[in-house]
Amino acid sequence: MVLMIEPIDRCVSKLKEERNYDDIIYLSPDGELLEQGLANQLSLKNNLIMLCGHYKGVDERVRQHIITREISIGNYVLSGGELAAAVLSDAIIRVIPGVISDETSALSDSFQDNLIAPPVYTRPANYKGLKIPEVLSSGHAAKIEAWRHDESLNRTKKRRPGLLDD
Repeated sequence: MVLMIEPIDRCVSKLKEERNYDDIIYLSPDGELLEQGLANQLSLKNNLIMLCGHYKGVDERVRQHIITREISIGNYVLSGGELAAAVLSDAIIRVIPGVISDETSALSDSFQDNLIAPPVYTRPANYKGLKIPEVLSSGHAAKIEAWRHDESLNRTKKRRPGLLDD
């Protein structure tokens, strides 16, 4: 199944009569790989259209003449772009100010600084002999922040060393 150019062109043309779009994105396995920086960049846009292909995708003329950007969510293939569009939407929306109640929270997530987030803990500080790191109970903000950074760096080195190459 390949989606035809005519209905896509008619739909996009109609939408463009109503407002301007910063990008018309096609979700494709061979598009630019979605990473946090791209999500941050797209969160600053006003209006986006996301086009999802199905099975074999869309007529190549759509990609050449209508689409302004192609994005992939990973090196694998799905039956359609709908799940990829949901993933892209969530990655974009969550960094828009006001979407998450603590706006600074999204800025400390994994990949914002090319590091994986540090471990997180809840209460109680000692559960059946399983204790949280002492520094987290110290109340010393600078030491806690240094611990978080070190843990992020260590986790990244161990689990996703390629991130450090950037």
